[in-house]
Amino acid sequence: MATRDSNILFDDIFTINGIDTEGKRFDRVSRLYAKSSNFDMTLVLDYNVELYPLYKGEAITVTLASSLSVGGITEDDEANRWRPGAKKIKGLDDDYDYVMYGRVYKFDDAAEGKVTVYASFGGLLMALAGSFRHLQNIVIGENIYILMRR
Repeated sequence: MATRDSNILFDDIFTINGIDTEGKRFDRVSRLYAKSSNFDMTLVLDYNVELYPLYKGEAITVTLASSLSVGGITEDDEANRWRPGAKKIKGLDDDYDYVMYGRVYKFDDAAEGKVTVYASFGGLLMALAGSFRHLQNIVIGENIYILMRR
């Protein structure tokens, strides 16, 4: 679990229980359903299947981060890291296979300390549900990165 001072907001390993269980709506987008190994969380996530094909039963690491920076990188370095010709700065994205940038738009409370966080990554949606204590660093309106690797 990430600390409050870290740019990593959430990190866990998920096992994919199903993909497109309600039918496939778009050619290049699939929806995965997964359950976490450590924190008893559930994840529903839309992703680009052409860029990152996933399969039922596969285990993936999912990380939510407020920034891609590692260590002492300044905001100016962060802003310039994706520009052509910019010097290469090691970031969190170097350790992951698939990265999306989006915004948290909803936070639902349920009984017994369970919550669901909703985020949109350019129209690809995420719902992450589980204990409030594992999602307490995530704030509505915050821009976040989702990073995934096998």
